[in-house]
Amino acid sequence: MQYNTIEFGDQDIHVRTLRDRQQFSDDEGKAADLGISSASWPHFGVIWQSGHVLAHIMSDYDVSNQRILEVGCGIGLASLVLNHRKEDISATDHHPEAEDFMQQNTELNDDRNIPFVCTGWTDEESCLGKFDLIIGSDILYEGEHVEQLSQFIDQHAQDSAEVILVDPGRGHHAKFSKAMVKLGYTHSQKTTIDPEYLEGDYRGQVLSYQRTTTTEIQ
Repeated sequence: MQYNTIEFGDQDIHVRTLRDRQQFSDDEGKAADLGISSASWPHFGVIWQSGHVLAHIMSDYDVSNQRILEVGCGIGLASLVLNHRKEDISATDHHPEAEDFMQQNTELNDDRNIPFVCTGWTDEESCLGKFDLIIGSDILYEGEHVEQLSQFIDQHAQDSAEVILVDPGRGHHAKFSKAMVKLGYTHSQKTTIDPEYLEGDYRGQVLSYQRTTTTEIQ
């Protein structure tokens, strides 16, 4: 395993991750039973550039009195940041190892456990409930994820809700935005290029979606 400390202003977040993207350990076949291949198994256990971007956004984002969900969290750096801020954050991922890493990382930061549900986007019932803000990073891997993720988000969004996703440009965010607009959300996006806290080249999109009830509009 590998341990890092990441700075967010005056906050330090301690994180335990896999050493690299080559590690694999599924002796009991739990991931294989969920359709997770050996090649994709390590994806949950490293911090991707888009995860850094989302965590930095959440480090000072106004989330007061909001119930927040991180979808496809993996290591869940944004969740750890929000949890350290004492915000109401829950997390979900399909990978069977994600919850253990999440809770060990909360202990590293002397924080409370983060409510976690292991579920896929096509599962009929996840018991997660509804949220005011739903966040995620680098989760539009395949074209089929557009419909699955948009429906999952809509299932767990309050009537008035905000969604923030960071996408590195895998080619699916335009179709995803169209799906979200059909579900009643407004859409905006902002390009993020080589932020100072990242090493190496990065060009991604911060995708924002909002839905407001009719009574609030009036």
